[in-house]
Amino acid sequence: MKIKSFIIVLLPLIILGCDNSLESNSQSSKNNLVLSQITLSPKEDTDRWYFTEQSERGRTIFANNCAVCHGNKAEATPNWKTRTASGHYPPPPLNGTAHAWHHPLRILSHTIRNGGATVGGQMPPFKNKLNPTDIVDVIAYFQSYWTNDVYESWLSIEKSSRE
Repeated sequence: MKIKSFIIVLLPLIILGCDNSLESNSQSSKNNLVLSQITLSPKEDTDRWYFTEQSERGRTIFANNCAVCHGNKAEATPNWKTRTASGHYPPPPLNGTAHAWHHPLRILSHTIRNGGATVGGQMPPFKNKLNPTDIVDVIAYFQSYWTNDVYESWLSIEKSSRE
């Protein structure tokens, strides 16, 4: 079980570290620019890396693109750890009760842009539907559901990924 958890957390990092051909240079550059402009200093209105305005924009984007699979409040499928009849796992919650908090912004953004196929999932890619700012806003939205403890754990992972 520990090995499976280890693989789930590290596989996306390995994929990203080894394969930059997953997206065009132009798209990658735009995304990297948006991500590089994010500071982790707490904002006055949220005490987190994002502003309330970003989370509010993300709420609308999430409702229009993500909620159908991940739930209206990022709560997803109750039995998300149980494979479906097709052998796939259902969409996980993004509200801090699953594994999304284990991943830094770069991985979360990559998964939204390129879909879940690169990590064994079924989520479709959104790179032709959402721009890099939209994706950051969606992440801000679902992180707004995270408890302070979950957010602090994620923040430590995010900071380590930037060293």
